Amino acid sequence: MAFRSRELFNKILRKVEPDSMAPGVKESLKKYLPDNKVVMGRAKRGIYAGKHIQFGNKVSEDGGNKSRRTWKPNVQEKRLFSYILDRHIRVKVTMHALRCIDKAGGIDEYFLKTPYHKMDTEMGLFWKAKIEKMYEELGMMEVGFFPPEEEAKLEQGFQELKLARKDARREARRAASGGSKQKQIDEGNGEEKQDESTTGQNYNAATGIVQHPS
Repeated sequence: MAFRSRELFNKILRKVEPDSMAPGVKESLKKYLPDNKVVMGRAKRGIYAGKHIQFGNKVSEDGGNKSRRTWKPNVQEKRLFSYILDRHIRVKVTMHALRCIDKAGGIDEYFLKTPYHKMDTEMGLFWKAKIEKMYEELGMMEVGFFPPEEEAKLEQGFQELKLARKDARREARRAASGGSKQKQIDEGNGEEKQDESTTGQNYNAATGIVQHPS
């Protein structure tokens, strides 16, 4: 029963005593009530899980004055991952809907487990139909298995590739460390030669002339 129909049914029961009604009148009354769902515009663009604006009164503590107010659902924009689509879906959801999704095990499971008559928005119906169709196509796909010999060959090939990569990295590190050591040796030899050349010369600080030994 829709929200407005349920409210109307409860209002009638409050005015008429339920005990005084004949058996079967409640069921017949439910049939004649309009079964239309009133969905706010924001809920059509997200997953609200039945949460809508609530209306009520704010009562003051001193005088008991009543003023009308509304309670809007807590709506957040989230990125939910879909396994069948292999990507994130950006959608506006209420915190109640997010808890329902977590309880179901994901956005895919939520759409698959929720029946159509509880999907009160076109967006929810669209995603539910799309995900059900994709899972149906996935279930009809044929899956091929490798024989044990082929699996052993593939595993051996992956092991050889892993060892080859490890050897290549080791050789690259060895070449890099050997080149740096050779560079340090060359720099050391150059400094020794420069020291030897400067020791055989006499520098006069007053005149700024380098005197070579005779």
